[in-house]
Amino acid sequence: MLLWVCRSATLSSDARRLLGLAVPGARGPASPLSRRVVMSAVKRKATSAAATEPAAKQQKKGEKNHEGAGAAGWLKDHLKQLRKDNKDMKFNKKRLRFISDAKSMKQGSEGVLYWMLRDHRVQDNWAMVHAQQLALREKLPLHVCVCLLVPQSELSTLRHYSFMLKGLEEVAKECKALDIQFHLLHGSAGEVLPGFVAEHSLGAVVTDFSPLREPLQWLEEVKATLPSEIPLIQVDAHNIVPCWVTSPKLEYAARTIRGKITKLLPEFLTEFPLVEKHSYAATTTAKPVDWDKTLASLQVDRAVGDTEWAQPGTKGGLAMLESFIDVRLKLFDTKRNDPNAAALSQLSPWIRFGHLSAQRVATQVQSSGKSAGHSVASFIEELVVRRELTDNFCFYNKKYDSIQGAYEWAQKTLKDHAKDERPHHYARERLEKAETHDNLWNGAQYQMVTEGKMHGFLRMYWAKKILEWTSSPEEALSIALYLNDRYSLDGQDPNGFVGCMWSICGIHDQGWKEREVFGKIRYMNYKGCLRKFDVAAFERKYRPKSH
Repeated sequence: MLLWVCRSATLSSDARRLLGLAVPGARGPASPLSRRVVMSAVKRKATSAAATEPAAKQQKKGEKNHEGAGAAGWLKDHLKQLRKDNKDMKFNKKRLRFISDAKSMKQGSEGVLYWMLRDHRVQDNWAMVHAQQLALREKLPLHVCVCLLVPQSELSTLRHYSFMLKGLEEVAKECKALDIQFHLLHGSAGEVLPGFVAEHSLGAVVTDFSPLREPLQWLEEVKATLPSEIPLIQVDAHNIVPCWVTSPKLEYAARTIRGKITKLLPEFLTEFPLVEKHSYAATTTAKPVDWDKTLASLQVDRAVGDTEWAQPGTKGGLAMLESFIDVRLKLFDTKRNDPNAAALSQLSPWIRFGHLSAQRVATQVQSSGKSAGHSVASFIEELVVRRELTDNFCFYNKKYDSIQGAYEWAQKTLKDHAKDERPHHYARERLEKAETHDNLWNGAQYQMVTEGKMHGFLRMYWAKKILEWTSSPEEALSIALYLNDRYSLDGQDPNGFVGCMWSICGIHDQGWKEREVFGKIRYMNYKGCLRKFDVAAFERKYRPKSH
């Protein structure tokens, strides 16, 4: 469950070679990138055994273990060794950009700060790597801070903030073991971070990258309030190829960005160096955080509670990745559009909150994918090309959550059909309660409300029906974003914005046969779903209790 748009992989032969994947009819060795990753991989008896199991047995096993419960097994030790082997790897400076005019630290500084914004993890984090390497070069302590701010909004739910804080608790423990000071600051970054920097005489601020307007606004506020001699450095730790390196402009579709990304993968799809125990201790230690008290104090909507299937934090994310590789990856290519099959990675919450690195997922799936056939190519297409396309869209299109952000042809066709008679009409409240005539739609909505997730194929159907059943495209987009961002554990993310925009506004798509309500926007219907999977089985499983 990484992206909404689940289509067949369309990687070119050149792209497949760059990723170290099999090219039909080709002979010769794999790419240097593939050899580097595979040579460093350990042999795993479990994977070999899983590869020989019949698909039906694997699917049954996947249904039982799809939640990835429990601590990571082989993968944890494997990654620990990989990082040690690459601890001296140099940082590629193309991953960063200076937000400030200042480029070097002033003398007399007493530390370096990593302002952790989007990527809440210690290892496999290029922003953390750069911050530590900068601190070691200057022989200074390293500090990490998170600025906790809860907006007064229907979208501020216990589900999201509990997942986030429990992940940060893991980060804080790991930082303490590495002699890195972790600080939880309360308030907006522009208000609290400059004072914190001054209080600790910090000489540089490193942060990670988000393309969304609020984090970009926070970045500008910090830039405006930091002393001019303090370097403010942004590192794209979320994308494999940094967003501004991939393209300097808004890309039209996956076909226009795919070649740009795959051309750069040999340079950027690498292993990670180890974030190691820091050599220079701070003179003052960070104030301990009472995590339970902090969570209890937050003004959030507690009606939208925790989910049982997703264990927060990097450990939980790695456990889910391990179960995907061992059990579900082999089924991904043929079963990923079947909501009844346990074939998806389920990794989107951990990637959305930065508990898990997409780059780590890509390298590990690649190195472990020999027995998974075409599933590796299909998964890499979604994880890398289509996911990084969503960051491109939000970074270069300031109206990424508005009808005005759609292509001209889509705006025109939606306007032309805005007054078409709707076959059904539902207010937001009835949609939220899954009270429609369509049991498949109700089941998808009910799953999202109760479990915080929805299958990627159904997300497209779900959003398109909102367009069909509401009074205008503007209302449809508003409702779809509200429901997704309130209930989905991976909501409030570029993938969600682009998913709704693709479904309702045709973003990254083309015009199709014109019809009522939809105009030239791609259409989906119930009969099409009947041809794809056992709809009745899904409806039975996710029948709302009130029905």
